[in-house]
Amino acid sequence: MPGDHHMRAHLGNLSRSLLRLHKALLDSERVSYERVHGRIETSGAFFQLVLGDAWFAWLRPLSQLMVKIDELSEQDEIEDRTEMTVAIDSIRTMLTPSEEGDGFGRHYYDALQREPDVVLAHAAVRALLR
Repeated sequence: MPGDHHMRAHLGNLSRSLLRLHKALLDSERVSYERVHGRIETSGAFFQLVLGDAWFAWLRPLSQLMVKIDELSEQDEIEDRTEMTVAIDSIRTMLTPSEEGDGFGRHYYDALQREPDVVLAHAAVRALLR
């Protein structure tokens, strides 16, 4: 299909933008975590916290969606456009900041309030989701 190349390129751009956003969110959360718990000594220790500590749990659904987008962008042929649409819609829904509640949207809202890098990365991802 002629649209597949364009779609894969778009997914690749989205994937890279999400990676920047994810890194900005991790950096922001690390600073907040260290304010409360003290310095994280090594990248390995930080990685273990990201994987296992409740502090970082809110970021895991984003990580899972990023893996999905990566897999889709690496396919030779896009077999299932529905799967792709669902993944992109899920990202769009997830990256909706909310002042209410205590789920992803609230944590995301807080990160956007305190971290200019998150705001810039968010804007880049939103532009690709239009």
